[in-house]
Amino acid sequence: MFRLVSIFGGVVVIATVISITAKQVEVQMTATDSADAFMQLLQRPDKSIGFPKNADPRIFSFPADHGPHLDNRLEWWYYTGNLETQSGRHFGYQLTFFRLALTPKPAQRESKWATNQTYMAHFALTDVEQKSFHAFERKSRGAVGLAGAQSQPFEVWVDSWSAVDGSQPPKIIPGIARTEGTFMYLSAAEGDIAINLLLEGGKPVVLQGDNGRAQKSAEADAVSYYYSLTRMPTTGTIGIDGKTFQVKGLSWLDREWGSGLMGKDQVGWSWFALQLSDAREIMFGTLRERDSRVSPFSRGVLVHGDGEVRALTLSDIQIDALDYWQSPKTQIRYPSRWRMHIPSEQVMLVIEPYLADQELNLSMGGYWEGAVKVTGTSRGKPVGGNGYVELTGFRASH
Repeated sequence: MFRLVSIFGGVVVIATVISITAKQVEVQMTATDSADAFMQLLQRPDKSIGFPKNADPRIFSFPADHGPHLDNRLEWWYYTGNLETQSGRHFGYQLTFFRLALTPKPAQRESKWATNQTYMAHFALTDVEQKSFHAFERKSRGAVGLAGAQSQPFEVWVDSWSAVDGSQPPKIIPGIARTEGTFMYLSAAEGDIAINLLLEGGKPVVLQGDNGRAQKSAEADAVSYYYSLTRMPTTGTIGIDGKTFQVKGLSWLDREWGSGLMGKDQVGWSWFALQLSDAREIMFGTLRERDSRVSPFSRGVLVHGDGEVRALTLSDIQIDALDYWQSPKTQIRYPSRWRMHIPSEQVMLVIEPYLADQELNLSMGGYWEGAVKVTGTSRGKPVGGNGYVELTGFRASH
């Protein structure tokens, strides 16, 4: 629901390159402010002509729906997680894959390079002990094996970065008991920064929005299909500074696909994905309107320890920014500490970044996505946890 600007940032670069094989696609960027340019692209209704509107409820099928939905205009696989070594050294990671169809139908040219599918991936690692944050990007066309996605066996990749069916992981991954369910293996490396991780499905799939159909504004086209795996036990290795660390922890997968755009008056969001020590998870995305109002389409979920899901709306939750951080690179001023209150659940949390600077300043411009620590109370008892927060559409402060 809250990942659109990330992929459309990539459109600025990718569409220009891939138009060599898709001449009917034209993307013109004239605005100097990248956030404005991205939103202008999102709000062009002509770009969704010919793609499905996703107006009807969907019956989800797994593992098939872990794979691509090539008839839809855009799609993403969004992995984030908090991991630790046995001695307690803490890392956060992000590995995301974005797919964009430039046209509703496959390329008609006979060249093996011809394609209407483009891909982009972001890879980031937070090293709390060293107070360092590393972020990288790759882009490619979905042809000649450079990038792509498939359902059986599951795989999505851009160059050598990949998420694949993890039922038979490489030997580098520590042994894990074979159980029924979903396994995914993540692999990415840039220089001496690397992850090799095995993710177990954990809790059942959570269907976001209305049984997996997420409406982002009152405009009919602003809809997508959206599900999450909110607590994925994770083991594997992290490479950094020439050393390899065995780690374990929890990951989160967001999966979304659709053809619609954001509302014409929406400018960004704050997205929270929290994994609590009492075996519950909280996801909430606050969409912001151009006049600074919070959109009534903002929503989320609370997932109980037994997998039961409670929908959350704006009337159920209050999120207040307690502090701010200004990027020295982009001059964007981001919220940097929050209080989250869910009165009906007697939940009061403070959410604090492990590092202030977890800004991905890539080809799309700046957005903030990083590992956070959670402290607070639930029904009068102490509760902690970890999570990830994504911030988009915030402006530079001059």
